[in-house]
Amino acid sequence: MKLKDVIMLLLLAALWGASFLFMRIGAPVLGPLVLIELRVLLACITLVIYALVSRHRIKILHKWWQYLILGATNAAVPFTLISVAELRLDAGLAAILNATTPMFTALTAWLWAKEPFRLKKLYGVILGIIGVSVLVGWGGSGHASHLWLFASFSLLAAVFYGIAGVFSSRHFKGEKPLDMAIGQQLGATLILLPFSLATLPHEIPPRVVLFSVLGLAVMCTAVAYLFYFALIHSVGPLKTLTVTFLVPVFGVIWGGLFLGESITARLIIGLLIILSSVALVANVRFKKRGVKRRPLQKF
Repeated sequence: MKLKDVIMLLLLAALWGASFLFMRIGAPVLGPLVLIELRVLLACITLVIYALVSRHRIKILHKWWQYLILGATNAAVPFTLISVAELRLDAGLAAILNATTPMFTALTAWLWAKEPFRLKKLYGVILGIIGVSVLVGWGGSGHASHLWLFASFSLLAAVFYGIAGVFSSRHFKGEKPLDMAIGQQLGATLILLPFSLATLPHEIPPRVVLFSVLGLAVMCTAVAYLFYFALIHSVGPLKTLTVTFLVPVFGVIWGGLFLGESITARLIIGLLIILSSVALVANVRFKKRGVKRRPLQKF
């Protein structure tokens, strides 16, 4: 990759990692539903403006019900679940748990699309379970039970991402990425609207929360998607999707820097185990002349 592509990849990982920071700040004040409704609504508006400026003709109505499902499974539901999890979980921990998405995508593809589930993927799933256990802890203590409850919301979000990956691969072949991004955010906005209106806060939130909402919607969603599209066009999906390995690292870094979250040995060990699980499930291969990676495909 050229230097500009490497910089763009790091920026994408940093932005997606920062989304966990902003959700950790915004969710306890606004509530998960209102926070995510603002995220997808503002992101949709930003992407539509970009499409108009770039003279892109938006085409989403011909697949309106598919975009509603995509908006639910790839945005509205998982974003909300992560926000619920971050009412108690640290941003860094939530980011690492979200890295289990390829594991659940592989399981979904096996159960739904009858994709082959080779031994290497099975090892990856087992390793992922071990990594989650290391991160969250085990035993019958109240603290461990408390963590597992909220961690389950984050893991359930990864399950929905897996479902969305298989669904999109079956229903959106040939669709333009920008149309998919706009359709997804619009679908999520419509789905969350009635629920968010019922849970509006009674006071204007602090300035830091408002900035977090803007950062989450505009930078971590709309702008991040544009970086993602640009990288796919420049270096292809194979190298672009290596961002999966970088996002939890940035999530941990941002949580430590801006929220004072502890970066413990357990956190680092759990992170390394889960990233190893991702490598197995994604079938990462190393060769003498560099690294060859298969994409974290939407199976």
